[in-house]
Amino acid sequence: MAQSPGRKMQRISTPEDCPMSASIGPLLAADEFFNHQIVETHASVLQSDLSWTEKVCGMVCAPDGSLSINFGMGKYVNRNVVDAYGGCSRGVEQWTVRASRSLSSAPNDVNAGPLEYEVLEPLKRVRIRMQANEVQPLSYELELTGELPCVVEEREDRRMTTGYRRSADQIRYHQIGCADGWIELQGRRIEVRDWVMTRDHSWGLRPSVGQPASDVQPDPMDALAPHIFALWSPVRFKAADGRTWGFFQYLLRYAGEGWSHERVQGGFEYADGRRVLLRKVEPKLKFDPRNQRLLGGSMAITLADGSVRELRVQVLGDTGFHLGAGLYHGFEGHHHGQWRGESHLEGEYFADCSSPESVQRLNQFRDCLIALHDDVEGATGIGNCQTWVHGTV
Repeated sequence: MAQSPGRKMQRISTPEDCPMSASIGPLLAADEFFNHQIVETHASVLQSDLSWTEKVCGMVCAPDGSLSINFGMGKYVNRNVVDAYGGCSRGVEQWTVRASRSLSSAPNDVNAGPLEYEVLEPLKRVRIRMQANEVQPLSYELELTGELPCVVEEREDRRMTTGYRRSADQIRYHQIGCADGWIELQGRRIEVRDWVMTRDHSWGLRPSVGQPASDVQPDPMDALAPHIFALWSPVRFKAADGRTWGFFQYLLRYAGEGWSHERVQGGFEYADGRRVLLRKVEPKLKFDPRNQRLLGGSMAITLADGSVRELRVQVLGDTGFHLGAGLYHGFEGHHHGQWRGESHLEGEYFADCSSPESVQRLNQFRDCLIALHDDVEGATGIGNCQTWVHGTV
């Protein structure tokens, strides 16, 4: 275009001149691969919401329920945070190590402090590791193998009871399988061979990330509804001939004055990818009133074909990791994704997690190792049962 008489040509600004205009996130290793889904690098996510989280969580347990290892890693892109926890439950005892760091210090992984997570074969095998550390006398290296395919759960999409603000919008897949490796606890090395493994991986918007906002209307579903019953339970069945199958259920009930919310999903899962879906779950479970620990009971399930069967729930002792120590629902003023500085490491030991004093610190949300008896199949499965009970359910 010709320059107007008496006017100087203006230089067109570039991204270098105005870095906040049309900004592009930095390149990561993932950008080398053909997996882009938005017009951005993998350093960015689609939304700027501070609750955006990508998280992996899981447990490994001895088949007799005597010991469990628990772990979780979270990546919070819009907070520049990676946090992780690793722990051990043995009876009522619990050891926990937590670490946090800036995401930008190592953007291509979710390792933090002594805690490491490595994908060996996508959707099939991962390795979890806790290096020896000064926080707890606990270290481990375990390879987790999915004997069953990963299963995507239904989208968890919740709005406040007013119908406006969305409090959760995430998807999750879980996997059931086995674990091998070693654990060292209090100087004693424990060999792990064919223990039970369950894990899940989720991403999206989730509640309880960061400090609760003081100027936002509380959501009764994500705060403390008058009546809550939540049950999330993956279980591994293994026959004498080596056949492996699983059972998974997720039952969520919230209720208050003039409103209620209930969802159920899951079913039987098989190695060839087949699934027999649940239509209905009627739990008949007992809980200790002192600490809301699951004591056992049964569940009447209705499958998609209309058939009904009863599954008997046997609790395998006191072992079961309290997830509050992994910052679920917060722990002593700290929450998932909270900035703790460039690098932070901490942890604690509980001699008795079942005491009312400990439950008050940790909250009641915990894993419980169970044996699930299916008389129709004539088989018993071993797995995890996470519960939260409040009010009349």
